[in-house]
Amino acid sequence: MTHLDKLRIWNKTIRVMASKHQAVQLPKEGQPDAGLTRDYAQNPLHRFKKPGSKNYQNIYPPSATLHLSNIPATVTEEEIKEAFTKNGFEVKAFKFFPKDHKMALIQLSSIEEAVCALIKMHNYQLSESNHLRVSFSKSNI
Repeated sequence: MTHLDKLRIWNKTIRVMASKHQAVQLPKEGQPDAGLTRDYAQNPLHRFKKPGSKNYQNIYPPSATLHLSNIPATVTEEEIKEAFTKNGFEVKAFKFFPKDHKMALIQLSSIEEAVCALIKMHNYQLSESNHLRVSFSKSNI
C-alpha cells in the first residue's frame, strides 16, 4: 500500500488504503454486479498468496527499471525489447543477468511507463509454456 498510494498512472493519481471491510462480499450466483467484484485469491498470477514466500522479500517501490523473470533460453534480448516496444513502451536499456539468462532488467523512460508496462506485460506469453514475470527492481541498469 505504501508503494502504490498516490502513484500516477494513466495521467491520474491513485489512492490506495486499507479497506474498512474485513472481507470482499461477492455477489450471489445470478445477481448482477456489472463485473465490478472479482476474487483473485486463487489466481496463478497472485505472487503473494503463500505466507512467508520469498516473493515478500522482493517487493520494491515502483521504479523505471523492471525485473523480468521466467525467460526461456530460446528468447533473445531483441525479442523481449520488441515485445515491450510493440505494446507501446520505450525501452531505454536492457541487460540479462550475467549468470542466469532466465532473468533480466529492462529500463523504461519513466516510473509511470514502467507501472503501465508491469500491468500489461506481466504474464505476457513468451513461448508455448513460458509467461513473463514482471516486478519492480531494486537495481538500475
